[in-house]
Amino acid sequence: MHIEHFDDGKKGHFKAVENGQQAGIMTYVWAGDDKFIIEHTIGNPEFKGQNVGMKMLTEAVGYARNKNLKIIPLCPFAKKMFDKHQDINDVLSK
Repeated sequence: MHIEHFDDGKKGHFKAVENGQQAGIMTYVWAGDDKFIIEHTIGNPEFKGQNVGMKMLTEAVGYARNKNLKIIPLCPFAKKMFDKHQDINDVLSK
């Protein structure tokens, strides 16, 4: 499984793809120049149990770290993962 990243400067997404099939998508919108808001995370039921959501979030966190950005997790899944995994809170917007 690999994660594709798309960004047009206003919004973007991280898409998980396995053998040409979309396993999930995590969408975001920019909130200024230094942070983005994760709005939705949707997983394909065929990939249940494969941690697709966490793989996309890990990619989003890596992107934020590399670009010195912060994340606002409005998506319930992303919020729950930030609450559960303290090791990614360095990119959490206060």
